Amino acid sequence: MLQLLILAAVAVFLVMRLLSVLGTREGFEPKTQAKPKRGPEHLTVIDGSDDPDIADFAEADSTTGRALTEMKRVDRSFSVGEFVAGSRQAYEMILMAFEEGDLKLLESLLAPDIYESFSSVIHAREEKGYEVDATFIGVREITLKSARFDADEKEGEITMRFIGELTSVVKDQSGNVVEGSADKIKRQTNVWTFARLMGTDNPNWLLVATDE
Repeated sequence: MLQLLILAAVAVFLVMRLLSVLGTREGFEPKTQAKPKRGPEHLTVIDGSDDPDIADFAEADSTTGRALTEMKRVDRSFSVGEFVAGSRQAYEMILMAFEEGDLKLLESLLAPDIYESFSSVIHAREEKGYEVDATFIGVREITLKSARFDADEKEGEITMRFIGELTSVVKDQSGNVVEGSADKIKRQTNVWTFARLMGTDNPNWLLVATDE
């Protein structure tokens, strides 16, 4: 009987120690939800009007809607909603890379001619000894303006309109402010066109045109 009591006491002690360890959490643990199983039929685009992924951003019978439909026919992994979300992230990355003079990052996100344009401004800034201190505030508005699809080349182009907010101040070598203000939020509108060859192994979109 004594041995049973000792074993029981040891078991209780071990359980309490185990609970104390498992009950302690450090940091954030995201909750995961099981994704509903979907068959291959969700990948088939018969008509843009039947696809909410397109209807959320363009009229099905418009030039843009038809272009997006063709993109999805050629590349079944393409999602308009995912593209729009990704373009928001790309917008911030490109803006801040330009402000900070990160040529390596810009080269991976821009078409060659756009990269040359951006890099020339950065080099000119560096030659004058200017330094930029910028903070990205956020995207106030994002709109899918248009899309086109070249069936022969299988190239898709999507033009987005962004209204972004950031603070930016340019200082010379003496620390004097040349342009901007660290305390004033600047709102700017950019119309950017991204392009990609659909149906290829390369999922990356490049910035191929800029406008305001």
